[in-house]
Amino acid sequence: MGFDNLLRRGLSVSRYRIVVWIAFSSLYIIIITGSLVRLTGSGLGCIDWPACNEERFVDVSTPHAAIEQLNRLFTGVVAASVIAAALAALLVRPRNPRLVRLALLLVLGVVGQVILGGIVVLTGLHPLSNMGHFLLSIVLMTWALWLVHATREGAVSSQDSRVLVLSRLLVAATFVAIVTGTVVTGTGPHAGDETAPRFPFDISDVARVHGGSVLVTLALAVVLGFLLRRTPHRRAQQAYESFLFLALVQGGIGYLQYFTGVPVALVAVHIALSVAVWLAVLQLAHAAKRSHLPIVQPRLGSDVAH
Repeated sequence: MGFDNLLRRGLSVSRYRIVVWIAFSSLYIIIITGSLVRLTGSGLGCIDWPACNEERFVDVSTPHAAIEQLNRLFTGVVAASVIAAALAALLVRPRNPRLVRLALLLVLGVVGQVILGGIVVLTGLHPLSNMGHFLLSIVLMTWALWLVHATREGAVSSQDSRVLVLSRLLVAATFVAIVTGTVVTGTGPHAGDETAPRFPFDISDVARVHGGSVLVTLALAVVLGFLLRRTPHRRAQQAYESFLFLALVQGGIGYLQYFTGVPVALVAVHIALSVAVWLAVLQLAHAAKRSHLPIVQPRLGSDVAH
């Protein structure tokens, strides 16, 4: 009876937002669990796909196999959450095509992740496949954040074109920094297994390239900060402060892990924070094009006498 009422009356956007946040959280969590698989050397704990190995579909007989298997099983939680978001988007009233499109993209992205996960294992944890796996996670988090935004879109007002353009450049620079960071990871010591291949680069060279991209990103952020001081965009200023704080912490941890021999704990924090920095810069770009002041609609007849 309750389900019949739901189909008839539809789902409110506020309730749908809860479903979206669950999907968003699960997508973030699996990035962290996936990084722990690699950092604990459990990348080939299951040597086959989709089964764990030739003898068992599910195998937790060794610590490495158990860690890898738990990460795979959590993929089921992620899949269920994004499918629920897609189905629930069809029930939202009034119907919002943007919600439906973004939710369906999440489903397609998770399917892509499952396929890429298989490729990662079957290629023996090749760094290119690992890079693709992580970068697709970044794309999925982007779509998930856009879906969150779509559940609470407000009115758009006039924009400062300089702030808007620079915020988008900052997004691009941040993405470049993330990509170069994955190259450093693919060259460094934490391959997920002792037998996994590595990029044939000098770790110092790729670290310098990555560090340079980070410095360019911070330089753009400083310029954007000066522009925001002269604008009334309070929401954009708050988003900027959050991004700058996370970016500085992330940069500090990056240098600290490099000079301390890339310990596992710091690498794990660095990976988790890289996603947080990406979400923060997306939030900043979103805030830069939205007004913190709602557009007030005139009351009917209010201007008749004038």
